[in-house]
Amino acid sequence: MEAARHTRDRHTYGDYLAWPDDVRYELIDGEAYPMAPAPTLEHQEVAGEIFRQLANALADPGQACRPFIAPVDVRLPRAAEADELIDTVVQPDVLVVCDPAKLDRRGVRGAPDLVVEVLSPATASHDHRRKRQVYERAGVREFWLVHPTDRMVTIYRLAESRFGKPEICELAGETPVAILSGDGLRRPLPSAHRSGKAARGRRDRCCSPAPSCVGRLTETGSPPRSGRSPCWRSCRR
Repeated sequence: MEAARHTRDRHTYGDYLAWPDDVRYELIDGEAYPMAPAPTLEHQEVAGEIFRQLANALADPGQACRPFIAPVDVRLPRAAEADELIDTVVQPDVLVVCDPAKLDRRGVRGAPDLVVEVLSPATASHDHRRKRQVYERAGVREFWLVHPTDRMVTIYRLAESRFGKPEICELAGETPVAILSGDGLRRPLPSAHRSGKAARGRRDRCCSPAPSCVGRLTETGSPPRSGRSPCWRSCRR
């Protein structure tokens, strides 16, 4: 996601539909956040590669889950709230929806099963704090925050209606995706944006960060700086 300054007026999806197409917004609890008209090439490469690999993994005709790439409107209603009254509408970079009933001509109504946000310096805090809370509240099963420069991904998974402690993975091998599991089998997703000699077939190095690192991630959205960071070295493998 790009850009994160917002307007203070309260808006709904009904207002959102009436706005001109030349300016893109997301709505979070009624507040409008403008989105940049064009993400960086690096952002697009990473998001596109993740989408491509998800699409390949979900290509089985009997597979109910469907991947999408931005821009797709995701309306997150409270209970049976009418569309025009919904005050949270987001456009994740990449998403997967496994319930066909959530799909309609306007996009997605209800929580996706997987959401991926590719971070930029301008949006890291917004995505990691505000949008993480929105996705948790809505019931998104798995939420990825991809740090393209540092080649890391922070993964949150829903447990008992809350995101558990995040897992941090290097984008260097293969990253397991919970929604691709079946009968206890974990199907890995090869990492996006690999360079040089790819570690094909090798899982990414992942860890559970120390409590102080979790606090830093939650408050600032700052990723660990590769393996050199005390935050990364503090991981309990």
